Amino acid sequence: MTPADMEARIVRYGDLHPCKTAFIDAHTPGSDQKENFTIIGGGVSESPDQHVHISIPHGFNIGAAGQPPKCRNSLHSHRTAEVFFVLKGRWRFFWGRWGDAGEVTLEEGDIFNIPTGIFRGFENIGDDYGMIMAILGGDDAGGGVIWAPQVIEDAADHGLVLSEDGKLYDTKQGQALPDGVKPMPLLTDDELKAYPEPTTSDVIPHYVARYWDMVALADKTPAKVIGAEAMLRDKPGFEVTLVTRGSATDAMHAHDRPSVLMPVTGHWRVTWDGGSATLAPGDTMSVPDNLMHSVVPSMTGDAALYHIVGTTDPAGPTWQG
Repeated sequence: MTPADMEARIVRYGDLHPCKTAFIDAHTPGSDQKENFTIIGGGVSESPDQHVHISIPHGFNIGAAGQPPKCRNSLHSHRTAEVFFVLKGRWRFFWGRWGDAGEVTLEEGDIFNIPTGIFRGFENIGDDYGMIMAILGGDDAGGGVIWAPQVIEDAADHGLVLSEDGKLYDTKQGQALPDGVKPMPLLTDDELKAYPEPTTSDVIPHYVARYWDMVALADKTPAKVIGAEAMLRDKPGFEVTLVTRGSATDAMHAHDRPSVLMPVTGHWRVTWDGGSATLAPGDTMSVPDNLMHSVVPSMTGDAALYHIVGTTDPAGPTWQG
């Protein structure tokens, strides 16, 4: 592939297009300053204003959330995997019907494979603008977000209405539900009982991996982070590894499915027959299937990146293997 073809498959951090009206809580105080980014795949945005950078199917979606300090994302649930790693800042993740079943604080590079079917939210508790990168299972990312009832009720007080088909309408802009279209129904008490409330001791050992532990484990070969035999055992339709300077190789290789490279630290040179490109933290690169390529650090210093590749496993509930 030509350098121009490959450059079209690279989304640079500085070129990301934010959407500030992606979700139903976009006007809710405390959540009204968040920015959503859809990098690969359609994601789960509820807004027609959302810009999709790369629409090529991968079997999973890549997105990001950027938030200033004290800004939060409201409680919601997913039917497929939602995996976050922290690119910038310090973040508090919390879960449960009211967000008080448990919580964990993540630093830069840490990764969290949030169990499906639980309500979760997150908040930037750092001092500066923060960014978390996301991997969502399935080409359709599970078909959308399931909101805790209070989120939909709060949003209505600030002018936003979600339709039963997952589209957002802003009454502040004069919008209204079309004739014959009903609002998204609230979950009933009986339906809410199906959403578990795992404790912190249930979640952290099985779903959270710390950056410096992964770096240590990736000293000779890439650390398997998410997969059937990985640190975080799951089969969400993709596998995640962490590659460091010590485990990177200049050997040319290929995958039978599209893969994604997401640097955390350092600069990385991707080389293929016909060209090369250099990636920085925050950049996202889609590597075509069956393309021979190599990935190595291009400068001295700390260097680590996440590598994501799809599998034949169906996207769905967290694997209980």
